[in-house]
Amino acid sequence: MTIRLPAADGTLRAYEPRAEPLPVAPGAPFTSRTVFSAAHVVADPYADVSPGSPAAVDWDTTLAFRRHLWSHGLAVAEAMDTAQRGMGLDWAGAAELIRRSAAEAKAVGGRIACGVGTDQLTGGTLADVRAAYEEQLAVVEGAGAQAILMASRALAATARGPEDYLEAYGHLLRQCAEPVVLHWLGPMFDPALEGYWGTTDLDAATEVFLDVVAAHPGKVDGVKISLLDARREIELRRRLPRGVRCYTGDDFHYPELIAGDDRGFSHALLGVFDPLGPLAARAVRVLDTGDTAGFRELLDPTVELARHLFRHPTRFYKTGVVLLAWLAGHQSHFAMVGGLQSARSLPHLARAYELADSLGLFPDPALAEDRMKTLLALYGVAR
Repeated sequence: MTIRLPAADGTLRAYEPRAEPLPVAPGAPFTSRTVFSAAHVVADPYADVSPGSPAAVDWDTTLAFRRHLWSHGLAVAEAMDTAQRGMGLDWAGAAELIRRSAAEAKAVGGRIACGVGTDQLTGGTLADVRAAYEEQLAVVEGAGAQAILMASRALAATARGPEDYLEAYGHLLRQCAEPVVLHWLGPMFDPALEGYWGTTDLDAATEVFLDVVAAHPGKVDGVKISLLDARREIELRRRLPRGVRCYTGDDFHYPELIAGDDRGFSHALLGVFDPLGPLAARAVRVLDTGDTAGFRELLDPTVELARHLFRHPTRFYKTGVVLLAWLAGHQSHFAMVGGLQSARSLPHLARAYELADSLGLFPDPALAEDRMKTLLALYGVAR
């Protein structure tokens, strides 16, 4: 059987889907790396919502997807960018997601860390930013989850320079009950974060970021770097204080960063490990045995798909992630909170399907093919 897929030039070409999936199996957490998958949320497709209204979430299916990730030994990074924070999911929805997912993690023994930000704000002073962070930190810690201090649009808009970042983060870190993950999210993921840490000079911004870490020993479990710049991440992780982990958020260079070199390696907190979860888990288990070449052999071929999903404008990578979850059978529909399923073109989605299928990511390739044909038919491509 073949499927006709649209190319970027408007033509249709035949593609023969893979017959069998890549063999993967559930398993325990890993021994050599800590690996978080930043998980997406599943929309309720039957909810009567309109643009700008609060997100309607299918909680049962959303939590089932997290159980899928935990079953493969992955930790879950909850209520992050992949869950459409600030792109369809507001703070009220994120708080509910955090509470429900943290309770589910406790019930099944899964590891979870949750995003703490300021997205309940639309403006305000530095005091307002601090208060917003504190409110969200209380929810995460109250749920029994580890906190990930996310970059703040409100702080980026309000801060006058590096000293305001040092003060805001210092104020918050002094209150944290347990060590947290600090997240540096680059403007390719969110243009509102341009100039974060008080400067557009990335070398100077790196110094401010490292100053925050160094000033609060024992309060920082690790840092998540999402700049899509492997060289910069490697240089930064080599300068981290002893005991502070580097969690790569680089969805373009993750195999080499996780594999590491003779001076260290990165752990992982990645949105691309939402669709790649089982395959990534298999690769890290190979790495656990000390077989770096085998790890790279499994994970390197996934980079083409990752770069496709995260291509410019990068912030819309969530559309491809949810498409692949639908095609893989993790949800019954291709709908997203905020209507974001319309954010990528049909040729983009078709290429995502082709790359994922070629990797064997779909547990049931025939189901994925049928669903892709249904999507194509909606766009006028005859089955």
